[in-house]
Amino acid sequence: MEAAHDVSSPTTYEQMKIRALTECRNGTVPDHDCTTEFLPLSATTKHESHFNFLFLTKMTNNKSKITKKILVTGGGGFLGGAIVRRLLKRGDMVHSFSRGFYPDLADLGVEQFQGDISDKNAVEAVCKDVDLVFHVAAKPGVWGEYSEYFRINVTGTRNVVAACRKYDVGALIYTSSPSVIFDGTQMEGVNESAPYPEKFHAHYPKTKAIAEQSVLRAAKEGLRTIILRPHLIWGPGDNHLVPRILARAEQLVRVGNGRNLVDTIYIDNAADAHILAADRLEENPELSGNVYFISQGDPVPLWDMIDAILNAGGFGPVRRSMPQKAAWVIGAVLEFVYKIFRISGEPQMTRFVAKELATAHWFDISAARKDLGYVPGVSTEEGLGRLEAWLKTHQ
Repeated sequence: MEAAHDVSSPTTYEQMKIRALTECRNGTVPDHDCTTEFLPLSATTKHESHFNFLFLTKMTNNKSKITKKILVTGGGGFLGGAIVRRLLKRGDMVHSFSRGFYPDLADLGVEQFQGDISDKNAVEAVCKDVDLVFHVAAKPGVWGEYSEYFRINVTGTRNVVAACRKYDVGALIYTSSPSVIFDGTQMEGVNESAPYPEKFHAHYPKTKAIAEQSVLRAAKEGLRTIILRPHLIWGPGDNHLVPRILARAEQLVRVGNGRNLVDTIYIDNAADAHILAADRLEENPELSGNVYFISQGDPVPLWDMIDAILNAGGFGPVRRSMPQKAAWVIGAVLEFVYKIFRISGEPQMTRFVAKELATAHWFDISAARKDLGYVPGVSTEEGLGRLEAWLKTHQ
């Protein structure tokens, strides 16, 4: 931003310089810092040391903010992409590391690196000379080979941690999941003190829990880290939760009594929480090693939320229902059949999913509010409206 000032009253050059800098730094131009160049384009001496000057003041954005070089693993994914866009908006230099090439990131000017997160050398190469890493890349889902979940979620995270330590990266923000503490029982208002379960019912939560522990060990050894546990991320651009619900709209069956409350989180709120975590960690290194649940902060009945997503996609609500025990038995049978006969794809029900669909899982986010200043900026109602508008043009 440039502003030309015509100084009509006689004054000294030094006085004008002081006045201009004082006005700028006192907030005459909000949210700007000032680097001022004074260009005396004309001067007439009326009295000794008195001049008329026309000078140019140049102001730069963001209070002399230093641009950071930031790496986002999984930058082409749903959450990773949202984080990338927010970082770009505030002026950071962003790199993405993913398995594939994403034209939408290229259109934004993001430098992309393709590779396997389990490849130590590839991860080291992209972490060199980086100030901050958001490690979002993961293998989600409830079905698949354990070795593949371990390779991506555990080995991949350990590679990121090792690279951050090797190149003295300033901080690591790791995206985990509340499922790492799910033991199959009702989880109501649970906070970060809840332990890992003795037994996991799916490969995803087990491997994410192992990865979490690797990050926590690194924090104790000096790497600045924060772990975030967002629950059920949804919104425009969702390539996981929303498409699965809509694809099964006609086959969905309500499991349990339908009154179980759950947390969710709108995509913009999830991305904002990650950036807040990085900013607060930079300001207060004592937060390193902390884990935070993040959500809408407003638990809703799970099946009401599913019906709302169906409505946003133009479908009616779920009509049929079955008891949790029946769903669990069906899940156990399907798991056995799929394993024995090596059936490709994913069973429509598993034991883990049966328990997830019928139990409460909502979490205390007071720690994130207090330490990170996290406040969900987009309400569930507003988010659903945005989702509906997006689906009308993207289904």
